[in-house]
Amino acid sequence: MPELPDVVLYLERLDALLRGEPLERIELRHPFVLRSVEPPLAAAVGRRVLSTRRLGKRLVLGLEDDLFLVLHLMIAGRLRWRSAGKKLAGRMVLATFGFPRGTLYLTEAGSTRRATLHLVRSEAALAPFERGGLEVLEAPLEPFAARLRSESHTLKRALTDPRLFSGIGNAYSDEILHRARLSPLALTSRLAEAEVARLYAATSEVLLEWTDRLRRDVGEGFPEEVTAFRPEMAVHGRYGLPCPVCGAPVQRIRYASNETDYCARCQTGGRVLADRSLSRLLRDDWPKSIDEVE
Repeated sequence: MPELPDVVLYLERLDALLRGEPLERIELRHPFVLRSVEPPLAAAVGRRVLSTRRLGKRLVLGLEDDLFLVLHLMIAGRLRWRSAGKKLAGRMVLATFGFPRGTLYLTEAGSTRRATLHLVRSEAALAPFERGGLEVLEAPLEPFAARLRSESHTLKRALTDPRLFSGIGNAYSDEILHRARLSPLALTSRLAEAEVARLYAATSEVLLEWTDRLRRDVGEGFPEEVTAFRPEMAVHGRYGLPCPVCGAPVQRIRYASNETDYCARCQTGGRVLADRSLSRLLRDDWPKSIDEVE
C-alpha cells in the first residue's frame, strides 16, 4: 500500500501537472470504484484543479465549486500519467481523468478491487475521511509520546494504526523500528523515555529520507514504480538477507496476509520472535536466538 512518502510524491507531481487545469472528462471502467452518489461524478467535469492534499494515505484533489475528489489506493491501487496523445490500456484501469495536458489513470492489480473514489462537496464533507492520526513530521516529541502511550499496543500495531499516526504502513514501520533498534512486539506502555525519543527521531528520519530519495528518483517525471519492496530498504521485504548494520539474516513474523520484518541482533537482543504458525509447527525446533539461525 502506498504510504506517506509515496503519497507525497504522487501529490507533488499531480500538483505540478494539474493545478489550474480543467478536468475535461471522467470515465469509469469499473463502476464499483465510485463510492459516492451525491454530488454526481459529472459535477466535477469542467472544474479546474485548485489544490492537492493528503489525508492519511488518501489523495485529495480540490476542484472549483468546493468539490473534492478523494482517492484511496489501498494495497494494489496506483496512479499512472500519460501525456496528451498517449494512452494506457489494460484490465487494470479502473478510471481515467482527462486533462488538457494528458490523462491520469487509476489502476489496480489483481482481482480484489479495494481502491476507492469519492466526490464530495465542501471541506466539512472531508471530515469522515480523517482518521485522526498524528502527523509525525509536524509534531514535537511530547505529542508524539502522548499519542504513542494513549493505548497499550505493540509498536508495530501502534505505528500502523491510522487513528494514532498518519500515513505509516507495513513497510515504513519496519524500517522505522529497525532504525530505532526496537522490537516490533515491544509494548508502548513499557517504553523508557529514551526509547520513545529514539523512536520519534527514527520515524522522522526514515519518512524524510525516503521522501527525498523517491523525489530524486522521480525528478520531473511521474512515480510509476510505487512499491513497498525496495532493495535499498534495511529489513522490509528482505527476509533471509543480511541486515545492513550487523550482517545477521533478517527475520520475519507472518500473520494473515501481513508480515513484519526485523533484525533480531539489532532489535530484539538476539531473540528470534515466534511466528504464529511456523513456531507452533516446529515447537521445540523453533530457534530461540539468532545464533541458532546463522
